[in-house]
Amino acid sequence: MLVVAYIGFGNSVCRYHLPYVERRKETIKVKYIYRREEDRVDDMERETWYPNITFTSDIDKVMNDKEVNLIVVNTPDQFHVYYTKLAMNHGKNVLCEKPFAMTAKEAQEVFDEAKEKGVVVMANQNRRFDADMRTVRKVIQSGVLGDIVEVESHYDYYRPSICERKEFGMLYGLAVHPIDQIIGEFGFPKKLVYDCRSIDNPGESDDYYDIDFYYDHMKAIVKTSFYVKLDYPRFIVHGKKRKLFDATIRSSKCFKTKTRTNRNKF
Repeated sequence: MLVVAYIGFGNSVCRYHLPYVERRKETIKVKYIYRREEDRVDDMERETWYPNITFTSDIDKVMNDKEVNLIVVNTPDQFHVYYTKLAMNHGKNVLCEKPFAMTAKEAQEVFDEAKEKGVVVMANQNRRFDADMRTVRKVIQSGVLGDIVEVESHYDYYRPSICERKEFGMLYGLAVHPIDQIIGEFGFPKKLVYDCRSIDNPGESDDYYDIDFYYDHMKAIVKTSFYVKLDYPRFIVHGKKRKLFDATIRSSKCFKTKTRTNRNKF
């Protein structure tokens, strides 16, 4: 059985981890959630939602518990490597939220150390298994589109309030997911071209990116903008094979078909 301790108690823990983990009590037990004392001030009520989990501000208690065999790091980005290394030094396996590290050099150091210590350390790249990505993968692998020419992946919004944000974050905080989906499906590209910037606060933040992945006979595009007013497909896939329908899957998970040839939206 996995006996888990979470480091951090932000939205990702409450929304994207615990609701799924708690359904698997036969194989997963969440024993601790570690929070710093300052993070618990005026925020103790949420802890009562999970009466079977021990909340603590004693990191040594968590790390020295021999029953705990997996640490999940859900802290702010700049602390990911610190807590991952701390857990490894106590012989714990680690699942770290994205971004795994702030630099490629740091990430390599962590992986090298994990190998030396004989523990498993990995990034939580769970979005490879989203319903829309799994559908796109299934369609591509079916061969119904023939040779793939181009794939577009979009996380688009209309949020003018983004102009108030003056800190970096979208490339590391969001783009890592669609990037991982493309690399997970097609491998590493031959060439990469990217445009990462802020529309409202140049040099102070990043809220727009357009990244092109070039393969031998195919191109993949990963893109996000906060100034897209009309609903846009999450994926658009073009293939060489002529077909009799066009499938569209939007974020609402609806599925529509209509007659069209040579343009296939997902």
